Amino acid sequence: MQIIVLAVVQGLTEFLPVSSSGHLVLVPKFLGWQDQGIIFDISVHLGSLAAVCIYFRGDLIELLKGVPDLLFFRPRGKSSNLLFLLILSTIPAALIGFISSDWIERYLRNPLIIAVTLAFYGALMWVADKKGSKKIAIQNIGYLQAIIIGFAQVLALIPGTSRSGITMTAGLFLGMKRIDAAKFSFLMSIPVIMLAAGYKVLIIFLNNIDVAWNELFFGMVISLIIAYLSIGFFMKVLQKIGLMPFAVYRILLSILIIWVFF
Repeated sequence: MQIIVLAVVQGLTEFLPVSSSGHLVLVPKFLGWQDQGIIFDISVHLGSLAAVCIYFRGDLIELLKGVPDLLFFRPRGKSSNLLFLLILSTIPAALIGFISSDWIERYLRNPLIIAVTLAFYGALMWVADKKGSKKIAIQNIGYLQAIIIGFAQVLALIPGTSRSGITMTAGLFLGMKRIDAAKFSFLMSIPVIMLAAGYKVLIIFLNNIDVAWNELFFGMVISLIIAYLSIGFFMKVLQKIGLMPFAVYRILLSILIIWVFF
């Protein structure tokens, strides 16, 4: 039951800008369960990774066409240029995440930090959605904009921030259209999740950590199905309403956390 609940939570929240990592910390605390740990979190994130790859398979195929140009250091076409920007935007979070992941897991997985980040970045997201010009398409963003969004992604290492939320917030402040900011954010998640999962799997094998692989795989499959459905839902809401409902949810959840735990 815990695997099913946590996998559903991850699938629902990974691509909604409400912080999947924050929810994966909070749900066990609300229900009185032992924290499942980062290894389980990574497995359900892999399910989300598979979901975004399937949902944006057309975009990924186009990106792969740009690989030859990138290998020869000549990102000239749209595909190779976007691929280069995605790689560029991944570097900050990859480096800082590698250095600080153990410290974050030890000290930042607590309700107070999650409450603060949920509320603060939720309000910031609301402002960005209201004030952003929403004129720039994904194919028109430049190197500086990609780097800024990449550094914004670093903040998502703190539970409660939301990787998709903070990167979309940065994109909107930079003038990107809602759908394009969301698409760039989702495509950015692919290398980040791959690197994080690869690092943790390496740690598991190097330290001979006993892992219930069947349970992790079960959670991954559930997360994949739910995440795929949630992406489609989010894109429709984003087009019709914007980010306001998710900002309100984050602030209300923050208040609930403080009321319950403090």
